[in-house]
Amino acid sequence: MHDVLDRAPAALENAALRSMFAARKEVFIDLLKWDLPVLAGTFELDEFDDEYAEYLILLDGDGRHRASARLLRTDRPHILGDLYPHLCDGPVPAGPTTMEITRFCLDRKQRASERRSARNQLVSALAFHALRHGITNYTGVAEIGWLAQILKFGWRCAPLGGVFPDRSGMLAGLQISIDDETLAGLKAAGTFEPLTLTVAGHWGDAA
Repeated sequence: MHDVLDRAPAALENAALRSMFAARKEVFIDLLKWDLPVLAGTFELDEFDDEYAEYLILLDGDGRHRASARLLRTDRPHILGDLYPHLCDGPVPAGPTTMEITRFCLDRKQRASERRSARNQLVSALAFHALRHGITNYTGVAEIGWLAQILKFGWRCAPLGGVFPDRSGMLAGLQISIDDETLAGLKAAGTFEPLTLTVAGHWGDAA
């Protein structure tokens, strides 16, 4: 964590990253009560917010955070592989075309309809990003209620093993397969939404 804190001042000079880290604190610490590090009482960063972390951040017309996700390489330390490998019945999926989705965050300062739109746009952006950058699989760790929603988004998604208790609830590992049929699946499920929010992506060396 010390290395992350050493890099944090530079990361927080970026307005999009600063708004994302603040939103993550409001959601994961203030709302969900996860036991996570807090910087300056305002920003949530952990040991995985290193120079290899990538971020998809959706901003409104005023530059305010509306939704975001962190993407971690699976050939490096990541949450499923390092903290929750027991959620997989077999080997943890890993490789250059597999990325882990973490910290899927929807800003709390939105009406329900705005939050749903931001969620759908973020899911659509994740699919577009994968197709453009040769990502064939996303993995992740999800609380069972959130997993039930993810399974209904319309992309090919399946649990990697059983469900296990954790301090934050009942957790499961998951894998999402991305291919030429993914966007059609999202559209059929009513999840796909054209981007009206601004995508402020940060790839590697961002934090």
